[in-house]
Parts: sequence; structure tokens; C-alpha cells
Amino acid sequence: MAGDTIPHFHNSAGYRSIEIGVKEFMCMGALPPNDHPHVFLDMGDEVERVCPYCSTLYKYNPNLKATETVPEGCLYLEAV
Repeated sequence: MAGDTIPHFHNSAGYRSIEIGVKEFMCMGALPPNDHPHVFLDMGDEVERVCPYCSTLYKYNPNLKATETVPEGCLYLEAV
């Protein structure tokens, strides 16, 4: 994913797991101001990764775009 913007995901709704379409990403826990340190996570050859801060289980879904999540709405879009 070099050269691209790393997507940030949040779990403000407290889902047990979130499906995402990328293997390199940032987890921020909840939306600001209740976010945890934004941590870079890389699944490598695996298809799941747990955030060490908030314990959200992220699952790679190759059918999703980098901006899509299941459930919907877990991509963080910074206000411009």
C-alpha cells in the first residue's frame, strides 16, 4: 500500500468484529475525542488482526473496497 493514504477505522458502535477491504490500516478505537492512540496494523499473510488497544477484531474481505466496511460506517473520514 506504499504511496497510498492508510485508511483509519473506528469502532464507536462497539462491534465484535469489522470486515475491511485492506490488510494495512490504522485503528483508532472510537471517534475523537474518545479515540485511542492510532495504531498501524498489518495483517501480512493472515486474514484477521486484533487491535491491541481496543480488542476490535478486523477481518479481511477481498470483496470490499478500501473505503468499505461491514458493518457500514467504520471508516474514519476527517472533516475538511
